[in-house]
Amino acid sequence: MSGDLPGAVLFACTQNAIRSPMAAGLMKHFYGHKVFIASCGIKPTEADPFMIAVMDEIGIDMKKHRAQGFDDLEDSSFDLVISLSPEAHHRALEMTRTMAIEAEYWPTLDPSVVSGNREQKLEAYRQVRDGLMKRLRERFGALGARGV
Repeated sequence: MSGDLPGAVLFACTQNAIRSPMAAGLMKHFYGHKVFIASCGIKPTEADPFMIAVMDEIGIDMKKHRAQGFDDLEDSSFDLVISLSPEAHHRALEMTRTMAIEAEYWPTLDPSVVSGNREQKLEAYRQVRDGLMKRLRERFGALGARGV
């Protein structure tokens, strides 16, 4: 299925604190040996500790994630931008006007809006993580950790 993989993928959301780093972390883990992957946000902010925790549960270390905005990207030659929030999708569509880039919108809940105790919040983040993993598998084929 790797023939379906683009050469470079950008994941974008609102803050680059939860959804886009989570998607990029998963993509790097499963397809990073074949694809260049980055993430960014409209209004970058600090990495969310719950995002770091649920990614750590599946063996993906996100502690070094540093949020960046669209203007902070060192490279803009992506084949595909996958936006996870409406604001990011508007920006992705703007990119398609001036670049040869494909844009896809994967509407994804911002789990930080879920209230409740720590376990309820973590469960919302796990649902987002697992939903992104499912979308990646559907879009890019069977998941296989790097080197497999």
